[in-house]
Amino acid sequence: MEDQDYILFENYLLGELSKEDSIAFETRLDSDSKFNESFNTYKELSSFLEHKFENETISTAFQNNLKNISKTYFEKQEAPKKRFKPWQYAMAATIALLIGITVFNNLSTPVYDDYANYGSISLTVRGEQDALLKTAETAFNTKDYAKAEAAFKSLMVLDKDNAELQFYSAVANLELNKFETAESLLTGLSKGQSAYKYKAIWYLALSNLKQKEYDACLEILKTIPQDADDYNKAQKLIKKLD
Repeated sequence: MEDQDYILFENYLLGELSKEDSIAFETRLDSDSKFNESFNTYKELSSFLEHKFENETISTAFQNNLKNISKTYFEKQEAPKKRFKPWQYAMAATIALLIGITVFNNLSTPVYDDYANYGSISLTVRGEQDALLKTAETAFNTKDYAKAEAAFKSLMVLDKDNAELQFYSAVANLELNKFETAESLLTGLSKGQSAYKYKAIWYLALSNLKQKEYDACLEILKTIPQDADDYNKAQKLIKKLD
């Protein structure tokens, strides 16, 4: 992966890309599997580093590894007082990033935020429900989940069999830690035949992950079939939990 891609990842996560650039970025995520995988790894690592380490031993080991690799790398330069070229700094940063990824993959405990990647939503237009749908969509995309959940609840009164509304209402409830309501909606979807069937199973697993019910999460993950969109992510999570 090119250095500029990491800059692009960071700008996207910070919301600093233009609307056109964001659309182009998301299109590339959908079409380029390696780019998508690198982005998710970068995002997981960034999230990992932003939070306080729960295990102080891991934190110390991670910091020591970074110091040691930096020292080893720079001591190999021809002259101690020589000004390093930009590509040399990029190389050192890449080495540090690789160490971080290795530590993250091997030692971190998976958490809900690492896997709940639903991005921005665009709800299907329903005629007279346009205003309420827009409210739900905007609230969800701005992470105002309480307002989104209230809008979804009203929408489902008018369209109780709408799987799309049920799914995003479940996600909003999950974000609000209303696990019983979220899991009720997700269980119903998982037993149906809508396009959200397997996505609902994936989020049922994530609900248990968020509650640190790791055994229950693992059992649900194992029911996700190979043709599901989230199968590969489920397999990676299984490896971390098993």
